[in-house]
Amino acid sequence: MAPAAMSATRIILADDHPVVRRGLAGLLAAEPGMEIVAEAVDGPGVLVAVQREQPDILLLDLMMPGLGGLEVLRRVRGLSPATRVIVFSMHSVEAYVLEAFRGGAMGYVLKDAAGTDLVKAIHEVQAGRRYLSPPLSERAIAALMEKESDTEAGTYDILTPREREVLHLAAEGCSSHAIAERLFISPRTAETHRTNLMRKLGLHSQGDLVRYALERGFFPPSSP
Repeated sequence: MAPAAMSATRIILADDHPVVRRGLAGLLAAEPGMEIVAEAVDGPGVLVAVQREQPDILLLDLMMPGLGGLEVLRRVRGLSPATRVIVFSMHSVEAYVLEAFRGGAMGYVLKDAAGTDLVKAIHEVQAGRRYLSPPLSERAIAALMEKESDTEAGTYDILTPREREVLHLAAEGCSSHAIAERLFISPRTAETHRTNLMRKLGLHSQGDLVRYALERGFFPPSSP
């Protein structure tokens, strides 16, 4: 009797950019043993697809409209515990990677990485191993996690996932209106989140917010 064929790795693609999804779908469709079972364009859509399909792998952009990637990560663990999440992001600074892994991700691949990097990430994560896209490194993430554990309690951990997303965008210079457009919320709600996070962190100005983000490693300081 011939051995039974191994089942394909079932994958959901979650990104709000059609060109990105088409590129990923084309890349993975050409790989033996991989099957795209659904695509999603916003956070709520990701959760619906995950609950319905119970995929092996969720390939997730962190900045999803409607419901941010960090909150999606948290909820996916309850909806489909066996699903392993690989974050596919443009952000290469270690603080974003740390947040993804703290939220339950198993892999982190940069959007400018080679296609072979993404395929390798899927194989590694499916095998139960964590994967980081070059130039990220396990040592850098471990050092950042150690630094996190040495800081005083309170601060960042008391922010909600949405407040963290607003913090990241505000630190990049986005106005409340721009944040609202990125996260599919109202400008008033964006401003409320900004006000609440600044109160919780003891910040009083945009300058304070940027300095805080730099100290936490959300983005690298400008080159001289």
